[in-house]
Amino acid sequence: MSGAMSAALNAGFCGWKSTKKWLKKFIEILANIQPFSWNFVSSWMIGKNLILVIVVYLMIGGLIACNGIDTGKQVSKKVNNNIGMDYKVNKTEAEWMAQLGESAFQVLRKKGTERPFTSEYETLWDSGVYVCKGCGEELFSSTTKFDAGCGWPSFYQSIDKSKVKEITDNSHGMSRVEVVCNNCGGHLGHVFNDGYNQPTGLRYCINGVSLGFVKKQ
Repeated sequence: MSGAMSAALNAGFCGWKSTKKWLKKFIEILANIQPFSWNFVSSWMIGKNLILVIVVYLMIGGLIACNGIDTGKQVSKKVNNNIGMDYKVNKTEAEWMAQLGESAFQVLRKKGTERPFTSEYETLWDSGVYVCKGCGEELFSSTTKFDAGCGWPSFYQSIDKSKVKEITDNSHGMSRVEVVCNNCGGHLGHVFNDGYNQPTGLRYCINGVSLGFVKKQ
């Protein structure tokens, strides 16, 4: 799957839980249209046009939500890129490939995205700690994991702010905040400000293939 397609899927799935919010705004906009305009719009929207307009609007709402655009709590963007940064764990690409295998290598070292709803960790609710698959660093606790309905393991915060690094990501025509392991620089996923009803208001959307899990009582 290409990076652009993966990013588009990410936006679509991540925005699913925001559709009610954007539909409500859509209805409010229509309700405020002047009578003579409303008659024209309502007649034009009859039949298949109504479905098309709603689908397009919800898609736009989902994309906006997944790119961290909101009037609520904003995600901080502290670092501009991940190029030339020094990490405690450094290996050649050949060494990473031998250790991780193709799937994990493409995500952790090449910033790919796994297909949604394919990770065993997306529906895992055991008590324990999620670690970086590249270096074993403890990153997220099961106590901060929640069901975001987006298809990827989601957390509202990391174990410690020093464990992950947040980097501005302007790839694929979007402005997002990438999350990488601060110990080895491995790509984990992205953080968004649509963690509704969560203590921090954030959603760390993490590729399951980038993680390992250590079960704890």
